[in-house]
Amino acid sequence: MADRILGVLCVLLAGAMAWAAHGYAAEISYEPVGPRAFPTLLAAVLALAGLWLALRPTRAAAPEAGAAQGATHGGMGLPLALTVGAMLAYALLFQWLGFVLATALMTVPVGRCFGGRPLPLLATGLSLGLGLFFLFDKLFDVILPTGVLSFALGGR
Repeated sequence: MADRILGVLCVLLAGAMAWAAHGYAAEISYEPVGPRAFPTLLAAVLALAGLWLALRPTRAAAPEAGAAQGATHGGMGLPLALTVGAMLAYALLFQWLGFVLATALMTVPVGRCFGGRPLPLLATGLSLGLGLFFLFDKLFDVILPTGVLSFALGGR
């Protein structure tokens, strides 16, 4: 039931994001897409994910499995706190470390909440950070902070 509530909240948030982005306009049109494209795209992805959560079929779970999982992981409190802490650290260190390193370091604690192993998570985070950096920098021409890797990633 909590998944369905979260899904509905995501759809509502996506609607609010799309409505807010509708008014975004650049005073001087220097690019063909404009400033509303990225938040609108994010709103669409969020809406689709929310709809999937809200409308997906439910699976019958064995009562023992839920009790055992709660006892093993201590409920959702610790993973949720770790994820929120990682996001806060990401926001605080984003400029100084840069996009690539901040993204790589955030994937480790968040991935651990889902049962991942540290070294594969770090490798995945570095790949994700580098891949997204070059995608946004080269394809979308969005300037992201390079932080301490400025000498290797373009000197910004």
